Amino acid sequence: MLSRLASPVRRLLPTNAFARGVGVLVGGTAGAQLLMLLAAPVLTRLYGPDDFGLLAVFTACLALFTVVAAGRYELAIPLPEADHEAACLALLGMVCVLLTAGLALLAVLLWSAPLAALLGAPGLVDYLWLLPVGVAFVGSYQVFNKWAVRTQRFSHVARTRIWQALGTLGIQVGASGLGPVALLGGQAVGQGVGTTGLTLAALRHPAFRRVSLAGMARQAWRHRRFPLYSTWTGLFNTGSLQLAPIVLVALFGAPVAGLYALTLRILTMPVSLVGNAIGSVFLAHAAQARRDGELAGLVGGLHRKLAILGIPPLVALMVVGPELFAVLFGEQWRKAGLYAQWMLPWIYIQFQWSPLSMLASVLELQRDALVAQLGMLVARFGVLVGLYLAGAGADTAILAFSVTSALVYLLQQGWFFRKAGLSLWRCAAEELGHLLMFIVLSLPLVLPYLQEALPLAGLLAALAPLAVAWTWWRLRPGRGGKHS
Repeated sequence: MLSRLASPVRRLLPTNAFARGVGVLVGGTAGAQLLMLLAAPVLTRLYGPDDFGLLAVFTACLALFTVVAAGRYELAIPLPEADHEAACLALLGMVCVLLTAGLALLAVLLWSAPLAALLGAPGLVDYLWLLPVGVAFVGSYQVFNKWAVRTQRFSHVARTRIWQALGTLGIQVGASGLGPVALLGGQAVGQGVGTTGLTLAALRHPAFRRVSLAGMARQAWRHRRFPLYSTWTGLFNTGSLQLAPIVLVALFGAPVAGLYALTLRILTMPVSLVGNAIGSVFLAHAAQARRDGELAGLVGGLHRKLAILGIPPLVALMVVGPELFAVLFGEQWRKAGLYAQWMLPWIYIQFQWSPLSMLASVLELQRDALVAQLGMLVARFGVLVGLYLAGAGADTAILAFSVTSALVYLLQQGWFFRKAGLSLWRCAAEELGHLLMFIVLSLPLVLPYLQEALPLAGLLAALAPLAVAWTWWRLRPGRGGKHS
């Protein structure tokens, strides 16, 4: 069964140096994420939900600064044909990073208390000095990481991912006696581990001897669309992901934000890994598939495999989420398992969509992507603020936020699928069939945990064969066109 699921993905993988490079990068990212996952039960016993709430707000602020720290010029580094032009872009990006870190430092020196109060986390005021430090470290890493990718030093980048995880955890665990400053300091400094090695390796390249101010100015003008347009797309995308903890802290307090942040951190690890890995491979083949008129088949086939791959963890966590979180992370984190149950449909849809979001680039729909990200940002946080003004509690707000997130991801997916010539309804019907079949097969294992929901389980067992038969009839060969 596993080989049948993996074989279509293997067929997507090119057998050239690009695929090997992607494999090395994915291996490094997977190793780093595995270390973070294994350390999570230790961290949740060293720090409480309040501390994780502060970490969530600090991480959100850091992410919003660093996504624009280099003016998005780092994204252009792999593009020029001449190395000296790319070197000009790298140093231009570093100038932007230093300016951004300087602005962050100025803001902290002048307005740290008002900023902490505005964020709803007064306890953060003693740790905001870490923000400009984090911006300098992370921004520099982003710039020279892109140079390393350009020069195909993939193994070097992969090693830095592992060292970043070790550096972050070393500070957070080793200095835990210092309190939240260790948790936040590990996040700020740990992500910059490896920057020195990447920077020194880059500066030894002969191209950096040909850098001039005039050359940097030419590259700044030539690639001006990156700061003008990509900055806003990056901010909307990052804001959509990172502003929730800030809003939750401001409206409902740090413990709620801490529970939410840990849940999201655990659930999105596989999303990030799969999105980076398969998304790169998909992008490598999608352009040619579009020229050959096979893009819809490629998208549909990959979507189907991702949907099947996500079903077992979806059902398992839906059943035992609170108990699993309590066992792994401690009893005080049981409610995070409840939040995980509410967030799973959203994460499941995001898991499918993340690699396929490259459709915006393949179909040259950057404006559509910008509008979609803005719409997602408005919808998600409009719900949070609206419910707060209506007097709703934190649990209701997180549930509504999760449902809204699932819906906007589904709408975004449907919009771009239609642009690619694929029917979302057809994909959803097939996906429903697989989901119901898995539920039927797993009922003997699930029933002990559903004693209070036996009527629902019985109804599912009765309706599942009918739903599967209907799905097969709708998708049988010869009906509805090609869907590979």
